[in-house]
Amino acid sequence: MKPTTPGQRFKVASTFEEITASKPEKSLVCGIKKSGGRNNQGKMTMRYIGGGHKKMYRFIDFNRNKDNITAVVKTIEYDPNRTARIALVCYADGEKRYILAPHGLTVGQKIISGSGYAPEIGNTLLLSEIPFGTIIHNLELNPGQGAKFVRSAGSYAQLMSRDGKYAIVKMPSGETRMILQTCRATIGMVSNVEHNLEISGKAGRSRWLGRRPRTRGVVMNPVDHPMGGGEGRATGGHPRSRKGISAKGYKTRIPNKYSDKYIIERRKK
Repeated sequence: MKPTTPGQRFKVASTFEEITASKPEKSLVCGIKKSGGRNNQGKMTMRYIGGGHKKMYRFIDFNRNKDNITAVVKTIEYDPNRTARIALVCYADGEKRYILAPHGLTVGQKIISGSGYAPEIGNTLLLSEIPFGTIIHNLELNPGQGAKFVRSAGSYAQLMSRDGKYAIVKMPSGETRMILQTCRATIGMVSNVEHNLEISGKAGRSRWLGRRPRTRGVVMNPVDHPMGGGEGRATGGHPRSRKGISAKGYKTRIPNKYSDKYIIERRKK
């Protein structure tokens, strides 16, 4: 950006050059109501949430369960509810759906989901049919549940090997874990790979996203935060949360968690 204003000086934004449509498909959107961090009683249960630009929610097909029917990519669109781009696909029977757009997916390209198809970008296959070393995203944890893993911009997992009824997958965090081979995944990495390079440039952009200013614990009083109080700029002692839970390395994971047996190698520190 040209530094015509202080907010533009350090701003780094997406070019949106891959976007081909400015308005979403009417049949696949609905209104979304903001909570402002309040629950059904009007009490604030999450702080630092409020305001933000109005949005429409796009219904995304995370299941990819329309098997053996070819779909053509009609548009690549922006979605305000996620970091990745989305693609509008039209199936041969006329049905339209939104999917997460993989990096490299283009308008006019054909995709398909099911069993026995080539591992090409955008195709959704069972883990039992994907070649070793393939980059995947939109990964299920349980068969038929819909994708729960690897959905944010630029992320990808890698299929390493198979062992019995499980596939061994290296996750974006560096963790290596076992997932049932009957789960599905989509070939390729998630689009908008340079999202992590974006810099908002000003506080106002956070307000557009619905994020209110966050107060640091060390500037609070002792009654409000364990790190509050002291004369002048006190360090605040040991880093910890408002509830007193230690930060900076304190493990909060439940010992002997049910999913421990599926994890082969822990995530990198």
